[in-house]
Amino acid sequence: MSTPGSLDAKILIRTFLRTYFVGATFNTRGLQTVGLALAMEPGLKVLYPDPGERRRVWKRYLKIYNTHPFWTPFLVGVFLALESRIARKQFPDTVLDQVKSTVVFTLSAVGDSFFGGGLTVLWALGTACLLAAGQSWAAFCLGFFLFAVLNAFKLGTFILGYRHGLAALTRIRTWDLVNWARRIKVLNAALLVMLWALVWPKDMNPAVWTGGVAAVLGLAYAVGRLRLNRELLVGLGIVAGLFFLWIRVS
Repeated sequence: MSTPGSLDAKILIRTFLRTYFVGATFNTRGLQTVGLALAMEPGLKVLYPDPGERRRVWKRYLKIYNTHPFWTPFLVGVFLALESRIARKQFPDTVLDQVKSTVVFTLSAVGDSFFGGGLTVLWALGTACLLAAGQSWAAFCLGFFLFAVLNAFKLGTFILGYRHGLAALTRIRTWDLVNWARRIKVLNAALLVMLWALVWPKDMNPAVWTGGVAAVLGLAYAVGRLRLNRELLVGLGIVAGLFFLWIRVS
């Protein structure tokens, strides 16, 4: 049984598992605020047993919150560490707002670059290359391995954030994830070329290939520059493809 101001293993496990629901009731007003509040609720109940004080603390988690979901376990760990210090009057309650207003959005940008634009793309391209090469079991093993690594990263950073609090932010900075994201993107480019080589139709007519590339570039220009409705363009493309297929068959 935990005592006021302390968090036992059961509370920490419940908190960590709730970080997987950070996207719960995502909305345009607070973005991931509800998911963050859900994750913080078990710890705040212990740290602030007085209902009146806890209602005041909840206001800190009703403001906008949005970051890459892979970073939420780390941030929740940091927030719990700070709340523990705040509850013992070792930190002023303003320190949490200062951290949320700076670190959260910085990590969001890092997460979008490293995870969204790098690692998950590597995962997808690596799986596609293995499947195209007929290595289904290797693709499954790769997915299982990376899934395990991802969850180990979430758990490890949650523990890091809770144990070290603000000091954990310095450790994260030394990982140099921005430059690692650039390196991974170079590898992704090589995997994309490999995928093209694996799936390239050997008997494709050069004129058909040129027409297909021109169509894709034209659609991209129409969506990006002319602001045309992409769903409408995709529908027109499907209709045109079916029309030419009908002419060829007939």
